[in-house]
Amino acid sequence: MNGAPVVNDIRRLRLQRGDMTQQALADACGVSRQTIIALEAGRYAPSLALAFRIARAFGLGVEEVFRWRG
Repeated sequence: MNGAPVVNDIRRLRLQRGDMTQQALADACGVSRQTIIALEAGRYAPSLALAFRIARAFGLGVEEVFRWRG
């Protein structure tokens, strides 16, 4: 993992929900599959709006998906 200040549980949450694909999550959030790949790899932190869309796609709060790396 590199310098993104935010870590996430996107991959774990996708797999817990019946192997949700990266593409299915991307479609639900209005982004590309490459964006989901980059987020899962920790290459960048999402915008606040995207963080909310991702959390909503999982039916969770933002803090249940993303954490500040301390």
